[in-house]
Amino acid sequence: MTADRVERGFPHLDTVRTALTALYRRLSADGVAQFDTSLPPADVAIDADEELYTAVQRVAAAIVAQLHLPQARMIVGFRDMEHAATVELEAGPEYFIELNSRFKQHRRDIGAALAHEITHVALHRLDLTFPGTRDNEILTDTATTYLGAGWLLLDAFRQDAVSSQKLGYLTPEEFGYVLAKRAAVFAEDPAVHFTSPQAYDAYTAGRKEAEADARRPPLAAAGRLARHRYAHDRRRGRAPSGAPYAFTPDAPPRVSFACPTCFQQLRLPTGRGPLRARCAVCGAELACET
Repeated sequence: MTADRVERGFPHLDTVRTALTALYRRLSADGVAQFDTSLPPADVAIDADEELYTAVQRVAAAIVAQLHLPQARMIVGFRDMEHAATVELEAGPEYFIELNSRFKQHRRDIGAALAHEITHVALHRLDLTFPGTRDNEILTDTATTYLGAGWLLLDAFRQDAVSSQKLGYLTPEEFGYVLAKRAAVFAEDPAVHFTSPQAYDAYTAGRKEAEADARRPPLAAAGRLARHRYAHDRRRGRAPSGAPYAFTPDAPPRVSFACPTCFQQLRLPTGRGPLRARCAVCGAELACET
């Protein structure tokens, strides 16, 4: 794959945010909290002298444990194919995963490929799916990352002057964005796991975008200019297209905006000054100035 074929930036951000909402709704805030520790690098590392098939089963078992699938058994094989990996989503408890044969020589990325496919199994068992292949794959990448195994997918992004490698459907920056969202909730630093300098750069860009979510009106952390613009729109009773908030014709008027953690839509009365809101979906406590 050539360098210019790797999509960059945040083209799928709306679907990523919808995926985070769906994940919180399906698992609940308490359920998500059970994934507070990321998959340790040592659990998915494969030494050059380690017997391959034994190592692959060990790594798969570690990811199964990370995703809380104790009754699922992964049977992993290799074959020549176009995609990085595939999984058969059956009733279980055994699931068959095939990895691209190239991973026999590129062992460091086996964990990343398995993480995505095993998350397909986890979502299948949760009966959580999006319509359409593209959106469902974005849901899978988002869930893999937010539940503590997706740093592997970002770390698999490597690029030099003549070639690139990237796994998953999200862009590198979008993987960074979801990792930053996870880091904000669980107070962890995923960058300590990266071996790829390109992964760190993408995470930095994603973290910047994620942090901006917490500085948009009517959140109290919004900058001065954004607050002035919000006050102007509030007086008019309508927001311009693309604004991160909207006003409802209720009596009294309310402002609708997305929770910066799970993107559930919240509604608060306007003109009340400083107040605190609690998201009913993820439990985030938000300081607001409506």
